[in-house]
Order: sequence, then C-alpha cells, then structure tokens
Amino acid sequence: MKKLLLASALAGALLSPIANAADYIVDYKGAHASINFKIKHLGYSWLTGRFDKFDGKFNYDAKNPEATKIVVNIDATSINSNHAERDKHLRNDDVLDVSKYAAAKFESTSVKDLGNGKLEVKGNLTLRGVTKPIIIDAEKIGEGKDPWGGYRVGFSGTTRIKMADYGIPIQLGPQSTHVDLDLHIEGIRQ
Repeated sequence: MKKLLLASALAGALLSPIANAADYIVDYKGAHASINFKIKHLGYSWLTGRFDKFDGKFNYDAKNPEATKIVVNIDATSINSNHAERDKHLRNDDVLDVSKYAAAKFESTSVKDLGNGKLEVKGNLTLRGVTKPIIIDAEKIGEGKDPWGGYRVGFSGTTRIKMADYGIPIQLGPQSTHVDLDLHIEGIRQ
C-alpha cells in the first residue's frame, strides 16, 4: 500500500507541470493584442505603426514557463502607419514586398524565466521570406479569470531587428537601419 501511495505521489509530481499547462489563442479579435513598430525617420523623429491582422497561439504554464511554445502569424499586407500613401510604399518591393511575401511569422525556440515575471523569448522571425533568430525581452503582465467565464494571461515584449538582415533594401540613413517592435499579447485559455 505504501509503495502504491509513493508511486502515485511521484507520478503526480512528475506530471503536474503537464497538468497545469494550457493552450491559449491570442485575442486579436477583441483587440486585446497588438504588434507595433517604430523606426527613426531620417534620425529626426519616430515613425510608428502596427500590423492590423495577425493571429497566434501559445502553450503556457506559470509553474514551468520555460516549456512555453509560441507561434504568431502576421499578415504583412495589414501594415498601418496611419498614412495611406506611406503604407502603399511600405508594402512595395523596396520595403516588405507583400506581393511576394504577404505572411510573416514568429516561432519560439526557447523561453528562459529570468524571475519577477521577466522572460527571455528566443525564436525565429520570418519576414520578407528571410528567417532569422531574434530575442524578445518579455514580461508577464498578469493572468486570471475574465468577466465572461474564461481565463486569460497577458505579456508584453520588445525586440529590435536590423532591416538589412531581412533583405529590406530601402536606405533611410544611418539613424534608420533598425526597427523596434513592441508586442502586447493577451491569450484566452482554450
């Protein structure tokens, strides 16, 4: 009997991270998520914008955040800098070339728990047909029940990418070679 209880306790301890893990979808429909960007305009000011259409999913367990897996799909044609003529230019072949590369994607390869809600998310970003590793400095904002009977968890994160790494040929000057991405993700548990 003692062996059976010990075996049950051991199995419970080994399986508890699996039992606590949950699948989430990114709440883009409720506008509780955003993918924003900014780049220096000639080094004089910031040009800001966002991607209006994206979706994603992730698996998360607060007791084992390092087991997290994330996939986010971005519709590059949905780029929005709040200026229609500029957006046409951003979609053309000297920037995103959405006629050939309408989709962008991020897929995590590892998540490191840095403590105090801070996470280092490593993964591959595919943009303009080029896949490169990036690191997202992330922070867990919170989690809990929502007013509609569901359960949510939210994160924010930042990263910086070099345009030339993704084959973006436009030259805006030495102050405008990198794009900062600002990510806000709220997931709904499935």
